[in-house]
Amino acid sequence: MSEDLFGGGGAAGGPSPSGSLGDAAGSHLPLAVRMRPRTVDEIVGQGHLLGPGSPLRRLAAGEAMSVFLWGPPGVGKTTIASVVSQSTRRRFVEVSAVTAGVKEVRAVLDQARRDLRVGQETVLFVDEVHRFSKTQQDVLLPAVENRLVTLIAATTENPSFSVISPLLSRSLLLTLKPLTDDDVSALLDRALTEERGLRTADGQPFELTDPARQTLLRLAGGDARRALTYLEEAAAGAEAVGDAQIDDDAVARAVDKAAIRYDRDGDQHYDVISAFIKSIRGSDVQAALHYLARMIAAGEDPRFIARRLVVLASEDIGLADPGALQTAVAAADAVAFIGMPEGRINLAQAVIALALAPKSNAVITAIDAALADVAAGKIGLVPAHLRDAHYAGAKKLGHGQGYLYAHDAPHGIAAQSYLPDELAGARYYNPTDHGSEAALAARLGRIEQLLGRVEPAS
Repeated sequence: MSEDLFGGGGAAGGPSPSGSLGDAAGSHLPLAVRMRPRTVDEIVGQGHLLGPGSPLRRLAAGEAMSVFLWGPPGVGKTTIASVVSQSTRRRFVEVSAVTAGVKEVRAVLDQARRDLRVGQETVLFVDEVHRFSKTQQDVLLPAVENRLVTLIAATTENPSFSVISPLLSRSLLLTLKPLTDDDVSALLDRALTEERGLRTADGQPFELTDPARQTLLRLAGGDARRALTYLEEAAAGAEAVGDAQIDDDAVARAVDKAAIRYDRDGDQHYDVISAFIKSIRGSDVQAALHYLARMIAAGEDPRFIARRLVVLASEDIGLADPGALQTAVAAADAVAFIGMPEGRINLAQAVIALALAPKSNAVITAIDAALADVAAGKIGLVPAHLRDAHYAGAKKLGHGQGYLYAHDAPHGIAAQSYLPDELAGARYYNPTDHGSEAALAARLGRIEQLLGRVEPAS
């Protein structure tokens, strides 16, 4: 925790005279820090939040409000906090949810209460707020409700999953969009041309070749901080060999590989697994393999992936390909038996098979429809001829009388009532004409004729 997030000893609430984020003189600071926007107008890629009278502009102008900034890494959450700190005279305090506990939070709020008595307002910036426990979030609630502090909370996770409802309802939720390649490219240009950006030892600007720019954009994946970090390292490598031109080779030497953006405990986890399942359901095998690769590379539990495939095999394929469930279960058993990394092959085989299989949701529709009837009270008595007749006195009650043994009937199908009278005519399973289920649909039609439920075709 630091009392001045963006400086070291400046006036309370104001930017430090030197060394603050975005200060051209702070050449010892990382490039991503030096290039951080100093005003609202310098913020890139969040135009939907920057219109006249928008919450961000009012916040930067000093209006008291509490906001949650939700977005992927490198899109400007900390930047917005930086802009607010430099455009208001309020005391600025940072708390990292990774290291701070209830004691530290209470200390900040106590100081804010004392300062408010003498007219000094406080902006509290909480980074990675999704890592705060419910107890820690509860501590913030009265301070936000009474505007003891202006809370700016940054999170990469969907606040609906990670923030308590009372705190969220008392704050504005601002969703930051991922940066486009054009946005990141504009930031690269700033870093190459502005005085606070990159310069050679003798003060000359660097030149970035087009192939190197495209590589940086690809590796950055919309993360401005990552793009600037890679650019700075590539520039250092180029200068080390006496070159002011940053080419593709310089970038390749500086960066081993792009980091994979995927949070196993947060919103990315849910988004990727959702896209994975929907791609298989949609029979797009290429997309399904892409999302499988993302999960494997990010260290997702392969057993979790296998369990989802087992569910999908019945929910989205069912009897259109009766072997799909066997394939999914076999993949789950194989992953548990041999582990990773070899288990990736078994998962890939299952994914390909399920993506290419004919699709039907008739199984899940059938059981859900039957459950809905039961939940609605459509139960009825079991027909007397189907009741258990093996115990003493059952025959006196009429149990089992008139029951027709199916194996004695033609085709092994005995025409008699099986459903309770209240549910006569109920239909739950409606097979499609996809894959093997087409044959089942024809068989079901013939069975219903033999059971007397439908008239034979003329």
